[in-house]
Amino acid sequence: MSSPTPPTIRLQIEFSGGLELLFSHTRKHTVNLPSTVPNSTRPADASYLILYLRDNLLKERPELFEEKGTVKPGILVLINDTDWELEGEGEYELKDGDEIVFISTLHGG
Repeated sequence: MSSPTPPTIRLQIEFSGGLELLFSHTRKHTVNLPSTVPNSTRPADASYLILYLRDNLLKERPELFEEKGTVKPGILVLINDTDWELEGEGEYELKDGDEIVFISTLHGG
């Protein structure tokens, strides 16, 4: 008998400031994540989401999005319209219906 499938959480993800170019040239995505990190009892958090996006949605140049388990410097992350620094950054526990926005603030020149 197989183990039960863990519940999932549905998230709205948006990329802008050029990041959408790395994600199939698509700004908005709906993502269904397991509510706990695989092979763990830890609730899914923003750090897990970043790695999930890198491994499952990112199409090219992961070094422009993720570095050492978090977003690269220069990427602003908003969780439900609030700067993720006010929400605990990577430790923020994701909830069903959350809207996460990634905005690149770096521009070539």
